[in-house]
Amino acid sequence: MTTSKYVHALSISLLLATGAAYAPLAGVSARSVKTGSDVDLGDFLRSSSPVGGDKTMLVLGTYAADFNAIEYAQRLRYYLPELEKRGVKKIGLVLNCEEDAAKTLVDLVDLPCDTTGGIVTLLVDPLGEAGRKFGVGRGWRPEDSDMSPYVKLFGMLWGLGAWATLPAVIGGYIGNPFTAQPWIEDAMAVGQKKGRWPNMALILDETTGSVLTNKFTELPLVGKWPRRPLELATLRLQNMMDISIKNWKELAPNDEALNAGVLTQLGGCIIFDTAKGDAIVEFKDPGICAVANFEDLLEKLN
Repeated sequence: MTTSKYVHALSISLLLATGAAYAPLAGVSARSVKTGSDVDLGDFLRSSSPVGGDKTMLVLGTYAADFNAIEYAQRLRYYLPELEKRGVKKIGLVLNCEEDAAKTLVDLVDLPCDTTGGIVTLLVDPLGEAGRKFGVGRGWRPEDSDMSPYVKLFGMLWGLGAWATLPAVIGGYIGNPFTAQPWIEDAMAVGQKKGRWPNMALILDETTGSVLTNKFTELPLVGKWPRRPLELATLRLQNMMDISIKNWKELAPNDEALNAGVLTQLGGCIIFDTAKGDAIVEFKDPGICAVANFEDLLEKLN
């Protein structure tokens, strides 16, 4: 091998080793809830888990009371075993909030994080810098400092700056006859066991807490659909009433975060192949309630 070819090959090896193939989060940090230390998100993605696996995942969530943050945490909880089977054994969840709010949210949804001995590394980025570096949507009129962030959020509920919001919300009511979303039942079961309302959709085993009957499966004609009508809408009502609203004081962004725009900032996720030094998935939420479909993520990993 000539000197020039050797230098070129060495350069490529170094680029892959340092994770330079994935640039958006290089040098961007979030704070570990467990240790209080800053974690370089570019390094987090490029380095494999000590327990093996050649893929890493990072969810860039929103503020802790937001629908998207809640649903990402609920989906992660259900799909962790399937992700691990496909080699994703290092997973991080970044929330745009302070540590106490992050711990409150993951406790409410029973997500096993490193703060309690679980697999998911819980991180906080109170002002949402990491998401902006990744290029997530910032909602309606992000540069307008005169407009109230709550007015902006109201506009987003109608699709302004977040085109997929209405389709995602409406889809929760009409269901889907083609694609299953089994995480919904799991999340509703967690909610019922924690006393959240609505609490009449499932019949749970009093000893094990497992689902005995999902009453949505008893609906005429549509009960056999993979995702039944009203099922996801019921979960979202449960999330809104007994997670977001009931715990607003603990989960809401503070004034500094509001000024930074986190109330209207959307999220996203990355799955990274550490062996190849390249991203398998780069997803950015196109609206409120429009987070990554984990069934699609599993297909990409297959």
